Amino acid sequence: MQQQLAPVRRDEVGERVIVHRPILARRSVCAGAGVCIDMTPLETALACHRAWTAKDLDAAMACIADDIVCDAPAGRIEGKAAYRAFLEPFALSLVGTELLAAFGDEEKALLMYDTSSALVASAPGAECVTVVDGRITYSRFLFDRLPFHLARGGGQG
Repeated sequence: MQQQLAPVRRDEVGERVIVHRPILARRSVCAGAGVCIDMTPLETALACHRAWTAKDLDAAMACIADDIVCDAPAGRIEGKAAYRAFLEPFALSLVGTELLAAFGDEEKALLMYDTSSALVASAPGAECVTVVDGRITYSRFLFDRLPFHLARGGGQG
């Protein structure tokens, strides 16, 4: 039996109409001064994305598990402190972002976006995250490293 896909609100993704699978399970996540809010994995991923793209790393880290594992092009990153050290320089360099798509189910969410910085005008990326008890526990983070390499004066090879 096929299910109808529900749209993500247009105000979250600009003019594009983005769809995701219906979310049945909700998780609890603590934000701010320990106030817990029920959020789906997609909502958790979007909250984290909104926070780090707004350069609010403290709010972004509220969505991240202490024992997060992130597999990124540079290798595996383990733990919240290491994840923040990986993300912070990039997040602070951003001058623009555009969310291209967002999908989620009862345990995972997938976001695709484009970012711009003083170094690179277009740097598309994607994250597939697993959420457990309202926190991102695993992230498969993908982006093309070549534009950054070239912008820093590296050759094509």
